[in-house]
Amino acid sequence: QVQLLESGGGLVQAGDSLRLSCVVSGRTFSTSDMAWFRQAPGKEREFVAVVSGSGGFTSYADSVKGRFTISRDNAKNTVYLLMNNLKAEDTAVYYCAADRRYGRSRYQASAYDYWGQGTQVTVSS
Repeated sequence: QVQLLESGGGLVQAGDSLRLSCVVSGRTFSTSDMAWFRQAPGKEREFVAVVSGSGGFTSYADSVKGRFTISRDNAKNTVYLLMNNLKAEDTAVYYCAADRRYGRSRYQASAYDYWGQGTQVTVSS
């Protein structure tokens, strides 16, 4: 049974940093994209960042570019999201996603087969 378990969320002040982790169990995704999405209350789930299987390719939403860094450690079956200079508008539940379907856009939530339960990030201004 594949499970993705996120951790590292919390309540912080604007300008602070957090590092989210997503540990995968039950399968390895070392050749597949892994991504972070987020969902704020009343809004649709949105793309945040994606990393390729090797870690050699990364891409970010414009709203987080230059502040967030996605990385992965395939030996630990873990993907990370380092979030610096957090803003109030970053407040959301953050989800880890794995195993992008072939031919589907890596920026679309519907492309991923496996999801974690989410971790809450709240940034006070």
